[in-house]
Amino acid sequence: MRKSTAIAAAVATFSLGVGPVAAAAPPPPDPVGLDVLFIGAHPDDEASTLSTLGQWSEQHHLKAGVITTTRGEGGGNAVGLEEGPPLGLIREGEERRAVGKAGVEHVYNLDKLDFFYTVSAPLTAQVWDREETLSRVVRIVRATKPKVIVTMNPSPTPGNHGNHQQAARLAVEAYLKAGDPSVFPEQVSQEGLEPWNPGRLFRSGGQGAADTGPDCEAAGYRPAEPTDRVLGVWAGRTSPANDGKTWATVEREAEWEYRTQGWASNPPAPADPAKIACDWFTEIDSRAPYGPDATGATAPLDGAALPGSGGLPVGTELAIDTERFDVVPGAGFEVSVQVGAADRALQQSKVQLTAPTGWQVAGSGDLGTVTPGGNKTAQFTVTPSADAAPNTRFRLEARLDTADGASGISSRVVRVVPEVRGTIEPLPQVGQFRDWAAEVGAPQLDSLIKPVLTVGSGRTRPVRVDLVNRGTAPESGVVRLNLPAGFSADAPEKPYADLAPGATGAVTFEVTNTDPTLPTSNRAPDDGDYPVGIETTSSKGTGTESAALELVPVAVVEKAQTAPVVDGVEEEGEYTGPELDLSSLWEGEPTGRDDISGTAKVNFTDDALHVVVHVTDDVLGTVLAPEDCKRHRRTDSVEITIDPKGTSENTATAFKTGIFPITDDPAAGNPPCFERDADNHQGPGAETAPGMEVASKVSEPYRGYTLEAKIPFDVLPDAVDPARMGLNVLIYDSDTQDRTSQTRVGWSTWNGVRGDPYRWGLAELPGLLPGTTGPKEPVLPDLAAESVDSPLSILQSSADGVPLSGGRGLAADAVQIRSVKRVDAETAEVRLAAEVPGSVRLFGWDGEQVTGRGTSELTAGESVVRLPIGAADRVLLSYESGGAALARTAQVDG
Repeated sequence: MRKSTAIAAAVATFSLGVGPVAAAAPPPPDPVGLDVLFIGAHPDDEASTLSTLGQWSEQHHLKAGVITTTRGEGGGNAVGLEEGPPLGLIREGEERRAVGKAGVEHVYNLDKLDFFYTVSAPLTAQVWDREETLSRVVRIVRATKPKVIVTMNPSPTPGNHGNHQQAARLAVEAYLKAGDPSVFPEQVSQEGLEPWNPGRLFRSGGQGAADTGPDCEAAGYRPAEPTDRVLGVWAGRTSPANDGKTWATVEREAEWEYRTQGWASNPPAPADPAKIACDWFTEIDSRAPYGPDATGATAPLDGAALPGSGGLPVGTELAIDTERFDVVPGAGFEVSVQVGAADRALQQSKVQLTAPTGWQVAGSGDLGTVTPGGNKTAQFTVTPSADAAPNTRFRLEARLDTADGASGISSRVVRVVPEVRGTIEPLPQVGQFRDWAAEVGAPQLDSLIKPVLTVGSGRTRPVRVDLVNRGTAPESGVVRLNLPAGFSADAPEKPYADLAPGATGAVTFEVTNTDPTLPTSNRAPDDGDYPVGIETTSSKGTGTESAALELVPVAVVEKAQTAPVVDGVEEEGEYTGPELDLSSLWEGEPTGRDDISGTAKVNFTDDALHVVVHVTDDVLGTVLAPEDCKRHRRTDSVEITIDPKGTSENTATAFKTGIFPITDDPAAGNPPCFERDADNHQGPGAETAPGMEVASKVSEPYRGYTLEAKIPFDVLPDAVDPARMGLNVLIYDSDTQDRTSQTRVGWSTWNGVRGDPYRWGLAELPGLLPGTTGPKEPVLPDLAAESVDSPLSILQSSADGVPLSGGRGLAADAVQIRSVKRVDAETAEVRLAAEVPGSVRLFGWDGEQVTGRGTSELTAGESVVRLPIGAADRVLLSYESGGAALARTAQVDG
């Protein structure tokens, strides 16, 4: 996939031949060394960590950097009409200004595509080319040698952006693999990079609860999973370098830089210290030992980026590895503890491994002296107690003590499981995540996901229970489903037989919602989850697991005797069948039905779906110009989503349209407009959904609007299954004029539901003949801004020595700037010497903005490029050759 932005060539190039003239610009420096590296997907992903990064920079002189996989060109634009690569370059500038407020000067954009909002990490991995992107992350880690990596949530928890998930997975893999010279070996053998093991890995935030105020660090976090280690840094401390403002205020002012995303309207940070929260960091893995009493704002850094409070030097390694993650009561397993010394020998090193009460630990931790740069390993056998609670996680803790009284601790989580474990079948994304986590060696991340399946109201679906035998002998038994009231199964229990050690199996139940009056979606208690218990028996007893069923609404859509007229008016009898209630909240805080609510009716003809939506609303949000008919989530709009077969894993195989009830086009009567967004073919409605029609009537005075839409079946990405078409209707409500929506309601609603086809409602279309057309391949955006076109990236790379976009760097002499001489008030001649042919981009730069630009193809030898530079006093250069790049800058002479 080619990713580029067009730069008009406004230069003249003359070949002169090579000569031994010294370069005017020095070669790129050695790469900068970092202490902390944040890895995210989009500009602004790091925003919630900036108060912490700022404190660490100001108080401890630590250097932080940010990897941003994309430039966010798929996001909205609350301040202009730019989109695609031009928007990406704007967002890069916003990010650099924002993180600069926290003392962060190093932002590495990987030039990957921000294609649209999706909750699918597999789709993101495909679009980004997972291995190629990972190579860039590993290259930056090896070049900058961070001691601590912070990233996002890598799991498919509800609503979690698939780009966020994938960026976090790249961070986890880079943390685990950057120290292995066999991973991307050319970086070591050909590029001169050294393997590097970061000391600690966190994800920002946590799952659980905590108090705000000055004591939040000491009071700690109350994680939903008790074995999670969650450390806090209070944002209420003041910053002398920022006129005594709290870091919460500095962070909020940084957020205001993200104007394109509507963040400029975010409210000020709390002034009351008691209301200022901690930034929270959940440990994913650690090789660096904490001091035994590590606390406070530096606890996440203790022993990793700062000397351990127990006296061990930075660079000391204390890493625990267990034979397996899932362990069985009474069955021993092997644990190894590796100790590594940095630049100081660890004399009389001894490791003590501590397990939960009642568990047995056998083995010696006496390691003697560990020489500088060397390592030794202690081996232990750990046996859980016979009564260890199944389906519970426990921490094993290793303590290292040395002759000089220094000490530190590291830990590792294991999960106790019954001999035969039965779990509800995972959603496709969850199954893929679990496979990935196990493959890379981070199975503990699975604690983030609650297992759920959806079932249509009043409908039946198969529910598979997956089995695995962790014991040492074949097992037979039964599986029981304990279902909540209003649900039944085709049998109270089902048997399994002769499941071999280490083998997997499954039994399947047919589960029916027998009470269709139960609330659907998140209207139901516990955010829409109906609890399910799974009991699995074996010769060793009975194991239990928890899961949940989620009810999605179902509608029987009637065939219209006469096709409705698409005019924005529902005539009596024009639409038949059930009225869908669109007033279920999934985001925001409405003040009542007059604030935002709605209903819809749906009918079909042989060739199209017809939808009428009535919206009650008290304030009309920003009315956009017709040419800004995109990213409908920014203001008042209606989204209609269709999953033709009701089986889509992500929205790239679905249809999603956003309809604005009104546009700012008085000459045309302020008509509605529509587009497609984050689906099988995103873009302007007329281009991506030919034959689709919309009409609207907006009340005067404003009290809401009515929309009608005709959606031809042939614009859908696949033929409809009349028995279970996925359908949803969502309303976006804005009460402001800043192109941001505040509240979202709809028919089938959960957090993140717009990206979760499995949580959309189900529609039956009796009488519709099944289509015969096959699925259409997704048409995804394919243009991303590139670092070679970014003056800000060029400036940084030329200063800190990290290659552009984390790609391969060219040799320092691949191109040289021999001289830059002004010819007249508007023009300069740039004399270049190229060792290899390639593409050069040149920019005039006045310290704040580009004053002129151009591109040229160079052959090996000397060339003179005439460049319009205006009042610039500096020229920036990027050079590409053979898939590698280089950045340079030079002052203008005269």
